[in-house]
Order: sequence, then structure tokens, then C-alpha cells
Amino acid sequence: MDNMSYITLALYFLAMLGIGLFAYKNSTSDMSGYLLGGRKVSPQVTALSAGASDMSGWMLMGLPGAMFAVGYETIYIAIGLTLGALINYIIVAPKLRVYTEVANDALTLPEFFAKRFDNPKGSIRIISAAIIVLFFTLYTSAGLVAGGKLFESAFGLSYHLGLVITLGVVVSYTLLGGFLAVSMTDFVQGCIMFLALILVPVVAYLKFDGVTELNHFAQMSIPTFSASMSDLGFWALVSSLAWGLGYFGQPHIIVRFMAIRSVADIKVARLIGMSWMSVTIIGALATGLVGVAYANKFNLTVEDPETIFILFSNLLFHPLISGFLMAAILAAIMSTISSQLLVSASSLTEDIYRLKAGKEATEKESVRIGRYGVAGVAIIAMLLALDSSNSILSLVSNAWAGFGAAFGPLVLFSLYKRDLSHTAAVWGIITGALTVLFWIYAPIFSDGSTLSSVVYEIIPGFILSSIVIWLISQFSAAPSQDTITLFNKTNQILAEQK
Repeated sequence: MDNMSYITLALYFLAMLGIGLFAYKNSTSDMSGYLLGGRKVSPQVTALSAGASDMSGWMLMGLPGAMFAVGYETIYIAIGLTLGALINYIIVAPKLRVYTEVANDALTLPEFFAKRFDNPKGSIRIISAAIIVLFFTLYTSAGLVAGGKLFESAFGLSYHLGLVITLGVVVSYTLLGGFLAVSMTDFVQGCIMFLALILVPVVAYLKFDGVTELNHFAQMSIPTFSASMSDLGFWALVSSLAWGLGYFGQPHIIVRFMAIRSVADIKVARLIGMSWMSVTIIGALATGLVGVAYANKFNLTVEDPETIFILFSNLLFHPLISGFLMAAILAAIMSTISSQLLVSASSLTEDIYRLKAGKEATEKESVRIGRYGVAGVAIIAMLLALDSSNSILSLVSNAWAGFGAAFGPLVLFSLYKRDLSHTAAVWGIITGALTVLFWIYAPIFSDGSTLSSVVYEIIPGFILSSIVIWLISQFSAAPSQDTITLFNKTNQILAEQK
């Protein structure tokens, strides 16, 4: 890469650190500020922060890579995600925003569960916090793999040095500024991703005489659209669409709903967020499709399909623009890593340390412990990411399924079923998480393959968790009067604000 590209990246890094310093001075004096930005985040920042933290490095690397390698059936993943995100905005966001504030200002998802069942020191808080740390460590490692591949492919640096650089910058501004820094940087990063995912596929497409030529060269490597649809099996189709189920249980996404200024702002956030998501997902799929055709037409060797966006950035653009496009990939990677680190730190601090310390921790002490948590999870995730052969999309899909199955059903039941018991909630979380882990890692078949090769693990995990929650609730003791009052008060406030 040219020196101008490096200058562009350096300016980007400095901007992210500058935002971290600004947030450090404005919102990190107490835990509400550090973890939720004081619940004063605008709908614009909420929308792009939710989108950027959701779409991570897999949007610019994993999804184009899947389209490049597999073909049109990847479209169903995009459809499932879009529908899931829209439903999440409609049925989860408004009620969760009100409920978490009514529940004595719950700052984390585990804390909300505990207060929802009037059991602040119950096992649900520790169990859900442990699951968050487990799956986010895996999820964060996926982002670091993307960062390592970026620096290796684009800059000629070693994969492991790329891990260190990626982690160093993102940890710095997350440690400094907490939620406000993460949300503000996500907003900037979301804008960069939006522009990049329009620019790259459009410029690459201009290298062809039209759609007919593009399809001709693409079909040398992938089936036609009609052939892909006819060959797609039932479970493959359901597995792709089922990605949308994951949205209901992703802590780093739904925490944005908890932090937005008001319920009234959610409609604006939904319009902005869904518009942003629709454009960027189409851009990511188009990058992979045009990439296949371009590689065949110009005899371009693509050793790793997940680097096609990087190859286009270096081949088709002036070094100054290339630097901007590299910043877009880093933006996608960092936005998600920072969100995951912060949510992990919040669970370690609020749901484990404060609960088990046996004493009231001061606000400053809690913020400090939160920062230690960010650093600890980051280091473990980096160790998991040392293997450069890891697939970004595969790592993301596993963690996505883990959260979706463990928390998704419980979030929905908690918001909409009044007579839900603490015992049912605990076993629902455990069932969802264990089902996903079994599906991913148990070598069931004679060739050593697992059940996830047949159907995406989120489907059995989500279904079994839902069944367990419903069944146990039928035979559990009725919830306390305080729990019922809290549920009714939430509905009343929501009706008034609508």
C-alpha cells in the first residue's frame, strides 16, 4: 500500500482515540454513564451504533466471502437477518427500554433478568453473566481474526502483529470512554461502512459491459440463481433464515435499546437502522458476486474468499481511497469488538464482582473493575484468535447462535409473559446454551462431523429453550406481587408513551 493509505489509517486511529478521550471526560464518572451513556443516546447514534456493532468484520469480509465461495444461497442469510432486525426493533426495543428503567435502572441484561424475577441475588444473574463472557470471548476472537487477516492481506504485516494493532486501538478507546465512546465511534464507523459498501461493488461492476457479462463470468464458479434455489435443501434454507432469530438475544445489540433517549425515539432509530442495514447487506452481497466474476475475467487468484473486499480496495482505487476503505474494514471490526468488550466488562463488574464482593463497591471502583474486565476478555480473545485458519463467518455464526438460543426466548418471554418463574428462566438459558454447544462440538456422525452440518444450531437451541421455559413455568409457583406490579407498570408506561 502507498504511504497515503497509511496516513489515512493513522488519522482514523487518532480520531477513534480522540472520541475515547472526549467520552472519558463526559460520561464515565458512574456506572450508568460508563455502561449506558446515562440513557441519553440519540436515535441516530443508537441506529448506527446497533448496526455497526452488529455487522462487524463479517459484513465486509465474511458475507462477501460466503457469496464468493457458495453463491446465491447466501442471500437467505441476509433476508433472515433483515427480518430479524426489523422485528427486534418492533417488539423488543420499546418494551425493553421502559422495563429496564422501571426495574430500578437495570444496566445489564443479567441484572434485568434478576430484577424482572424479583431475585437480585439469584443464580440467573451469575449464569447469564458467565454465558455472556463465554460467547463474547469467542465472538471477539472472530473480530480479531478479521483484523489479523486485514493487516496480513493489505499491508504485508504478520497476522499476529495485525491482531495486536487491532486490539490495541479498540481496547484503548473502550477502556477510556465506555459506552459513550463505543456508541460515538460506532456512529462514525457506521457512516464509513455505508459509503464503502456502496463504492466498492459499484466501481468493480464498472469493469464489466453489463449484467450479462457479469453473470457469464460469475457462473464459471458459482451456480446460476435459479439453480442455487432449486438445489437448496429445506434445512439449508431454514438454517439461513434462522439467523434472524439471533437478534432477540444479542446483548451488544439490545443494550442499545436500553440506552436510547426515549421510546418515542425508537421509531426514528428503526427507520435509520433498517435503511442502513438494507443498503450495507446488499452492498456486501454485491461485493462477493462481482468478486467472483472479476476473478474469472481477469484471472485474479483469490486464496481466501474473505479477503475479496481488501483485494478490490487495493486494485481499483487511488491509495487515498484505499486507505479509507481499509479504515471501513477496521471500523466494522472495531465497532463490534468494542461493544462486546464493554458488555463483557459490564457483566463481570455488575453481575459478578458487585454481587459476590460482599460489599457495596463505589462507582469509581466499579468503573475501574469494568476496565480490568475489558482488558482481560481482550487478552483471552486474542489467544483464541492466534490460529489464522479460523473462518470469520464460522466463528460469528457459533457465537450468534449461542446468544440467540440462550437469551432470545427468555427476552421474549420476560417481556410478554407475566407469570414467568425464575426457575424456568434459569433452565431456559442453560438449555439453549448447552444445546448450541452440543450441536457445534459433539462428533455425532461416523466421519466426525457434528449436527451443525445438518441444521444451524440456533434452531434446536431456540426451540428447546422456549419449550423448557414454557413447561417449567406451568408447574412453578406464581410470581411475587412485586414482579406482577413491575410487569403491569411497564405496560402502562409504554401505552402512555406510545
